Amino acid sequence: LQNCVDKIELIDYHQTIDLNLPSGLKFHALNAGHVLGAAMFFIEIGGRSVLYTGDYSMEEDRHLMAAELPKYHASPDVLIVEATYGVQVHASRAEREARFTGTIERIVTGGGRCLIPVFALGRAQELLLILDEYWREHPHLQSVPIYYASKMASRALRVYQTYANMMNARIRSQMDLGNPFSFTHIRNLK
Repeated sequence: LQNCVDKIELIDYHQTIDLNLPSGLKFHALNAGHVLGAAMFFIEIGGRSVLYTGDYSMEEDRHLMAAELPKYHASPDVLIVEATYGVQVHASRAEREARFTGTIERIVTGGGRCLIPVFALGRAQELLLILDEYWREHPHLQSVPIYYASKMASRALRVYQTYANMMNARIRSQMDLGNPFSFTHIRNLK
């Protein structure tokens, strides 16, 4: 395992790696927009091009930029992509957020409690940003506590704070005023 780890090389988005092979193999990474640091790869070999990606998102969310499209190339000759939701049509982000926050408000104002199981990387940060903003904009909810219980989410939040420069313009501008991941209405349940 260590031999494999020792061979890992970090590259930046848009950094072209040319392997100097007779086939002309070279590639560069593009932002995939799925989670912080997710990448897709534009590969050129033998006069052909391939765009390879796993999950990606073409829609900007609360904290991440949308996936990039290759700018300086024609469309790839081949596209290899994860297709779990490839044929799904989703409601807009605004509609999904309104349904989410409306459901939570209805439950907690009716005396109920919400438990939202969520994977710690990416989606958790998105939901925490949505809930903190919604509570800030709705003072009648501010007496209702919000907790998250995930060591992994706490560690991920520290990474997100460190790499805010890789997030969308909204988060980068908020970083000039304070830390958008330092929540006012949300606490870590330790």
